[in-house]
Amino acid sequence: MAQKPSYYVTTPIYYVNAAPHLGTAYCTILADVQARFRRACGYDVKFLTGTDEHGEKVELAAKAHDMTPTQWVDSLIPQFTDTWDKLEISNDVFMRTTSPEHVRSVSHLWERMRDAGYIYKGSYDGWYCVHEETYYTETQVAHADEAAGTQGQHLCPECGRALERVEEESWFFKLSEFQDRLLAFYDEHPDFVQPAFRMNEVRTFVEGGLKDLSVSRTSFDWGIPVPFDDKHVTYVWFDALLNYATAAGFGDPSEEGKASYAFRWPAQTHVVGKDIIRFHCVIWPAMLMAIGEPLPEHVFAHGFLTVRNEETGAAEKMSKSRGNAIAPSDVIDLLGVEGYRWYFMSDVEPGTDGAISYGRMEQVYNADLANSWGNLVSRTLNMSAKYFGGCGPELPQDWATRESPLRDVAEGIYERYAEHMGAFAYSEAAKVVMELIHAANHYIEDTAPFSLAKDPERADELAFVMGNLLEAIRISAHLTAPFMPATSLEVLTRMSHEDEADTDDLKAACVWGGLRGGLPVTKGAALFPRLDTKSK
Repeated sequence: MAQKPSYYVTTPIYYVNAAPHLGTAYCTILADVQARFRRACGYDVKFLTGTDEHGEKVELAAKAHDMTPTQWVDSLIPQFTDTWDKLEISNDVFMRTTSPEHVRSVSHLWERMRDAGYIYKGSYDGWYCVHEETYYTETQVAHADEAAGTQGQHLCPECGRALERVEEESWFFKLSEFQDRLLAFYDEHPDFVQPAFRMNEVRTFVEGGLKDLSVSRTSFDWGIPVPFDDKHVTYVWFDALLNYATAAGFGDPSEEGKASYAFRWPAQTHVVGKDIIRFHCVIWPAMLMAIGEPLPEHVFAHGFLTVRNEETGAAEKMSKSRGNAIAPSDVIDLLGVEGYRWYFMSDVEPGTDGAISYGRMEQVYNADLANSWGNLVSRTLNMSAKYFGGCGPELPQDWATRESPLRDVAEGIYERYAEHMGAFAYSEAAKVVMELIHAANHYIEDTAPFSLAKDPERADELAFVMGNLLEAIRISAHLTAPFMPATSLEVLTRMSHEDEADTDDLKAACVWGGLRGGLPVTKGAALFPRLDTKSK
């Protein structure tokens, strides 16, 4: 049997000091939906997420809690793994930058960089933000101070906190030598940055000129040592970005590691927030160019989540001080895990900033899940069980070729859906599925199976109608599975089609006519009880 093609998708590795929040959960579910979709399409998927555990901030936080850095980061990992488990994240790898394989990988990077001649030792004297773990030029600092009206206070351009003046010996990466190569790469691969409009930001930054980067520190110890200079530890971004290659097998000298790297690298898609696009679309490609390794195929940058003020309708930045911060647990309490996943994937455009609100969450949940999808499943399975002795109808051999409005809607549904899913246009893919679900609900009203059941002479017509409805549900369950895996499995199980749930040929699963007649069906409890928070 031929080996399945690889699809390697990653989230950023999240900063370990900050608990998972709505934004990190959003990014992780974006990648998870893509991983589930690709598995269903026959890919051998590797899905990575994890934690970024080095740097001065971590060392300071550990001291503040009277712990060693190792003890501190170990204590924080469950807040990520437990949250991802709850949100049904199907990652294959949880990468920790403190892991032995990553330490080995970073050491290998240093040796390769030295051999290639793209690092040199110098001295750094400039402004540094501990919170952002980023160096800033005098020009950047001046612009930030001017914008804030606080000239002379030297504030971070990103977070507004006070900067530190740092002067220390450092190893530098010759980023300045990659300006032309990066621009040529962007020309040759115009879809490298997605959505396409974000490429303009990346190009403009590179065209403005690149400066060499300080990639080691001597003022603290919590980091991966530079293998040929033990006074230095690796600067956090130089360490963290490499995690994607580490998980693929970079730096692993074993035959198994080499084979893994040959199969998995380059990654197909890095899913990141727009705030770290320069690291992933400028610095990371340049690092790979420097050591002669292939570049990832795509970087998909999603927007920020904001909160829509229920009274004014204005989109506001989410913050505790405003009193509008929403935690993942808050949304789970309202919508459940599957409703949570559906809302953020179907109603928020991944490439742009999205304003969310509890009111909109309830509206989408009730319209799509309670009134449409859940209602369709409940009514259809209930009628089938009632009219056919707890089973689906027996179907004649030619039933799938007969004319049916539902068969017409389902014609080519996989192709329409897959085009959107592959481009991370999840809201458009969701609309494709909802078109079939809405059509099935209308079909019930148009054909009135509850009336047909009263006339024994129309038994064949009733069987045909119910077969169409069950087939629409079966296909819809497959297409909603990347969004709501547990619900889709439950639906297929109630139809005695659970053996289809782990398909690796989604296209074939969505061909009209796959329903097997005469199998037991169970109505079960409501999948999505209607919400009515206003009456509470």
